[in-house]
Amino acid sequence: MRKFLVVLDDSRECLNAMRFAAMRAAHTGGGVEVLAIIPPEEFNHWIGVAEIMRDEARQRIQSHFEVFAKWMRDKQNVDPELVIREGEAVTEIIAQIAEDPEIGVLVLGAGSDNKGPGPLVTQLSRQSGSLPVPITIVPGTLSKERLEAIT
Repeated sequence: MRKFLVVLDDSRECLNAMRFAAMRAAHTGGGVEVLAIIPPEEFNHWIGVAEIMRDEARQRIQSHFEVFAKWMRDKQNVDPELVIREGEAVTEIIAQIAEDPEIGVLVLGAGSDNKGPGPLVTQLSRQSGSLPVPITIVPGTLSKERLEAIT
């Protein structure tokens, strides 16, 4: 089964990327893999504190994921899977794609403010020629109705 890989973060554009991935998966018989990345700088504390912070980060990610997963299950009949990795975002995204041969498309949300599309879109676009899967960049300003029309 082909999976759409989408990155879970706290950005506003993440919502449109999630919607797009779920709608495309529903229309094509694919799946959705949600990747959450815990940055390494969150754990530059004492060892005991780092472990507590790591657990808290995982709990936050799981709660955030459940909101999207419920919508995907209820509205799109897609049961997403969650993968949590620790490290630098671009490195971990590329590693996940390399490790899971079922991933067929990377879906990223593009920021809609004047700061540009966002660091992930910028960095991964530069490397798109060497990635083993295509990247779909979903504009953060697309309405839910427009997303439904194009998926």
